[in-house]
Amino acid sequence: MDKPAVMQLKKDISKSRKDTAVRQTMRRLSKNKSAMFGAILFGAIVIICVFAPVFAPYGPNDLDLTSINSFPTLKHPFGTDALGRDCMSRLIYGGRYSLAMGFAGSIVGIVGGTIGGCVAGDFSGRTDSVIMRLCDLVAAIPGQLLSIIISCALGSTFFNTVLALSVGGIPFQIRLLRANVLRARQEEYIEAAQAYNCGPIRIMFRHLMPNTISPLLINFTMGIGGTIMGAAGLSFIGLGVQPPTPEWGAMLSAGRNYIRQYPHLIIFPGLVIMVTVFAVNLFGDGLRDALDPKMKH
Repeated sequence: MDKPAVMQLKKDISKSRKDTAVRQTMRRLSKNKSAMFGAILFGAIVIICVFAPVFAPYGPNDLDLTSINSFPTLKHPFGTDALGRDCMSRLIYGGRYSLAMGFAGSIVGIVGGTIGGCVAGDFSGRTDSVIMRLCDLVAAIPGQLLSIIISCALGSTFFNTVLALSVGGIPFQIRLLRANVLRARQEEYIEAAQAYNCGPIRIMFRHLMPNTISPLLINFTMGIGGTIMGAAGLSFIGLGVQPPTPEWGAMLSAGRNYIRQYPHLIIFPGLVIMVTVFAVNLFGDGLRDALDPKMKH
């Protein structure tokens, strides 16, 4: 059998193995009831927020001057704020910003960690040393403090907030992927790729990255909840999304002055954040178990 035929056969075998692994992972994930509950719950929240004009009874900034600081009623199920705006509508619209920051912050962290980890693990020596020392420098600063510093320095725009939330988690992602790459470099398929004169860039993107990405997928899922919490924290202290834009953390910040007289201004945004993060973490735990059956209890 000639060399092109051998290479094609290996590609077919590799594709078949990947398809089998994906099917097995999805089968294990579908059997995890808590993970599926989390996925359905989080999916419902995302759908409601994406199609906010369909589900929200009012606009996010519509004023009802006859119902200022109203407690929950049939007309306003979650009550109204100090300007007479419907809290439920603002929570639905605000989910767009909170969820978008959660996804975007996790994506930036994963992309940065993937590139840095693969480069550090595949190119040893000075390159690895420089990347890891930079990681040590960033990791020495507490994540929340780093987010506050970046937000104060760059301003409170959407992009700057996402950058502030994602930078602190990149060193952890780099260390995680670097460890997996160093472990994968000892495998026989890497030696086979080197024997076929594959270049380091091709080995990194074609062989190392696809076979070490599972932990990053888990961290991406779990990181969404953490980023949503971080975004809410920045907005709570006035460094995230600015009024009158609806955002869950900003709504918490606006309602804290009325916590004794009108507790619904704090309770409902807090519950929405809690339920969203709970759903993401349920799915993340199930995904972790599905990708690594040895972690099943």
